Amino acid sequence: MVIKADGLAAGKGVIIAQTREEAAAAIRSMLVDAVFGQAGARVLIEEFLEGEEASILALVDGEHAVILPSSQDHKRVFDGDQGPNTGGMGAYSPAPVVTPELLPVITDTVILPVVRELKRRGITYKGVLYAGLMIGPRGLNVLEFNARFGDPETEAVLPRIAGDLLPALQACIDGTLTGALVQVRPEAAATVVLAAGGYPGPYKKGAPVSGLAEAAQIPDSMVFHAGTALKDGQVVTSGGRVLAVTALGADLEAAVGRAYEAAAKIRFDGAHCRRDIAHRAFGRRKEGN
Repeated sequence: MVIKADGLAAGKGVIIAQTREEAAAAIRSMLVDAVFGQAGARVLIEEFLEGEEASILALVDGEHAVILPSSQDHKRVFDGDQGPNTGGMGAYSPAPVVTPELLPVITDTVILPVVRELKRRGITYKGVLYAGLMIGPRGLNVLEFNARFGDPETEAVLPRIAGDLLPALQACIDGTLTGALVQVRPEAAATVVLAAGGYPGPYKKGAPVSGLAEAAQIPDSMVFHAGTALKDGQVVTSGGRVLAVTALGADLEAAVGRAYEAAAKIRFDGAHCRRDIAHRAFGRRKEGN
């Protein structure tokens, strides 16, 4: 079963329990030990669903919705989806599990029904609606909604948007959103998160970060700062997920390779990252799916 903190827990409030004892320990840690503070003052107990997760970000103007490119993130800290959950150790776009045939189904059965129900309740929702989905043998299941962009999915999705996103965001406000305002580049994108030593557990702050200029020289790559600060003119670590390195490529293999090439240029004490970003997509190709 799955035990979730009901509040915001920086993406770490989900525990997959294999036994009743593990479930009881997870509930105790949230309700008694308050490991997530007020975020864990109430818990959700859910059925474990098998399949692949996917993230869908949609722009909404209160009535219409435009789906942005699909993505898949990597929540576990270690390769092979091992270890505790994190806020996200990387992402890639597009996610092959979200087929072209599935996109209109997601729009019509997930995104738009939420927008209409909110309107029925007197809420004209405008902005970004993020749906976390599980796609598996039992079809399409919704895991969560967020009223924001996802991290690190956004770092993989937005670089695939051609041109300026501002007109589409303004159309969300004005109620004039159309799909023509969002043009998607054909390239794939991959994002590698560089985390501080010890993350998602206790970690040190203040480690000097070097190699940013060298990483910026890798073609079609970009570095997004997260857990960083500036101290006496030097970039230092200040959080668990320190940097997100994104690269575009003609295909997913090229994007992943370029992202790791750029990430390898960056150095700070204790830095670690997953080495298997997009492994599910590559596994699908080997299996012919």
